[in-house]
Amino acid sequence: MNGILAIDQGTTSSRAIIFSSKGKKIISSQLEFKQYFPKNGWVEHNPNEIWLTTVKVTKNVIAKAKKLNIKIKALGITNQRETTICWDKKTGRPVYNAIVWQDRRTESYCKKIKKKEKLIRKKTGLFIDPYFSATKIKWIIENVPKAKKLLKNGQLLFGTIDCFLIWKLTDGKVHATDATNASRTMLFNIFKNKWDREILKIFKINKNILPIVKNSADDFGLTSKKVLGQQIPISGVVGDQQAAAIGQTCFEKGSVKSTYGTGAFVLMNTGEKRLFSKNKLITTICYRLNNKTTYALEGSIFIAGAGVQWLRDKIKLINNAYETEKIAKSRNDSKGVYIVPAFTGLAAPYWSTKARGIITGLTRDSDWKDLVRATIESVAYQTFDLFESMRKDGVNLTSVKVDGGMASNNWFTQFLSEILKIKITRSKINETTALGAAYIAGYQVGIYRSLKDIKRNWKKDRDFKPKFNNSYRNKLLQGWEQAIKKTLA
Repeated sequence: MNGILAIDQGTTSSRAIIFSSKGKKIISSQLEFKQYFPKNGWVEHNPNEIWLTTVKVTKNVIAKAKKLNIKIKALGITNQRETTICWDKKTGRPVYNAIVWQDRRTESYCKKIKKKEKLIRKKTGLFIDPYFSATKIKWIIENVPKAKKLLKNGQLLFGTIDCFLIWKLTDGKVHATDATNASRTMLFNIFKNKWDREILKIFKINKNILPIVKNSADDFGLTSKKVLGQQIPISGVVGDQQAAAIGQTCFEKGSVKSTYGTGAFVLMNTGEKRLFSKNKLITTICYRLNNKTTYALEGSIFIAGAGVQWLRDKIKLINNAYETEKIAKSRNDSKGVYIVPAFTGLAAPYWSTKARGIITGLTRDSDWKDLVRATIESVAYQTFDLFESMRKDGVNLTSVKVDGGMASNNWFTQFLSEILKIKITRSKINETTALGAAYIAGYQVGIYRSLKDIKRNWKKDRDFKPKFNNSYRNKLLQGWEQAIKKTLA
């Protein structure tokens, strides 16, 4: 039996999954790793922990595949986007921790160059924000003496997580990324499909440290025998949200998916057309196949599953994420309590770096269960804000496919349908991000001859349809609007 191996390197865990050509999950392995918060608004990962957990889970599934006589035909990589690593070309050692996409340390610098936003947006489709990689690279070069020294000697390399993993998996032979990940750096011209000289000049970043940009389905080299014990072609690389869109087979123009992981991301395929939102959504690359670019409109939410993690690890109201469904169901509503989880600022459509989380509407009657439910509800309200932006841009959505850890919570998915007032369809396979990486890798090696081949694999789990009356829904949304105003104030 043949299988496709997918590495899904996320914000809180590293996973490896082997899928059949029909898109069925056969074997999986997952490990969480530590989150570091050295200062207010700073978020870091240890690149060595990312690497070690990735190798461990990958070796786990390879060993199991051998026992089951599964031949791995290709490897696909999907990853947390924008997270930035700089390392030594000779030793492969990182010069500093990975600066995570949620990190806000470059806030003041972003404000300084805000006047360049029109130019940058026109070329990259992005707003100037600490979220993207460019200002993180600049910070490392300016604040880490080792980085400065290596840059001077021509030994410094930059990569998003996919690029770092490719480098390590190929034992330093390949320094490459794909177009979707490049499109999240704020340095890549998504219309000319190349690193932009003018923008590199603004950030004073040397092009020599940047990787080669390939198609999403492409030849990224072979895994080294030294690393995994066997050579597997790395044939697909795609950023996590684009991978989820591929896993959800959003290949038609206008198709939409919403993924609920650490953050939450709504992505709409816009085909060859580059849509520029007037309501603070970003234009990005959905995927690039055979040198042909398909674009997308995207709305980002920084805190979704991370809010549940906060409930579990920081304020210790729950033991695990699965409890939230039962707790939310035990209440008729959250008694007017709203939580705006702006722990690392607010993303679309507000793009407020200064915003921080608030709890509003507390009374003597409020208890811990109201806080849990309000945290879950906040993800639906934030999604509403993104859909409202799309509606104002002239996009009328009637349905959306959902996936990710939070989407397995039936209560949340039903509440999402009520707030969005549209049909929500949940995929049979919840790991659509890893599945998208597997599909794109399989496409490159000929397991799938076309996107239609892939589309035939998609299966629905169930639909969720709205039942609330309008006045109750409007009352909830008015409360959310007031909470957002207080946060932004």
